[in-house]
Order: sequence, then structure tokens, then C-alpha cells
Amino acid sequence: MNVTVPKFSLVEDGISWYKNKGKWRDRSYVPKSGDLIFFDWNNDNDLDYVGIIETVENNKIYTIEGNSEDECREKSYQLNNELIFGYRII
Repeated sequence: MNVTVPKFSLVEDGISWYKNKGKWRDRSYVPKSGDLIFFDWNNDNDLDYVGIIETVENNKIYTIEGNSEDECREKSYQLNNELIFGYRII
């Protein structure tokens, strides 16, 4: 894949970069494999975390995430999960 992922430590900086490149979608978007998923764990607009979309099936998002209980692991979320803030599209 020909995808640019900038280095960023603040989740908000990553989102700003993707918005400026026209690669940002809000939580109403249905993601695809390879998109990034951004989370707001506390629903307080203080964004917390980023994962990689592995696949979407039957209204469920499957991700690959690092630093999940000190491991890299697969996780899943309902498509309408309120903790999802938005997506970087490929």
C-alpha cells in the first residue's frame, strides 16, 4: 500500500494532519481494512488512542492494536460504539 503515516504523539496532531490531507472521516463513516481508528475512551473530546482496522463484518469492527494491556492484540467493537471518534482513510 502506498500510505503515508506521519509520526505523532498527540492523537489530535494526527487527526489535524489527516484532515489537512482530506483523509479524515467522522464516526458515521463505515471503515475499510487498512484505515486507522481513533478513540476517545472517556467521551470527553480528549482523544486517547489509535488502532488499525483489520476488517469490518456484520456491523463489527476488528482491529489490531498495540499497547493493549502491554501487548499487541486483536480487538473488536460494534460499528456504532460511542468511544469511536473517527477514521483516517487510505
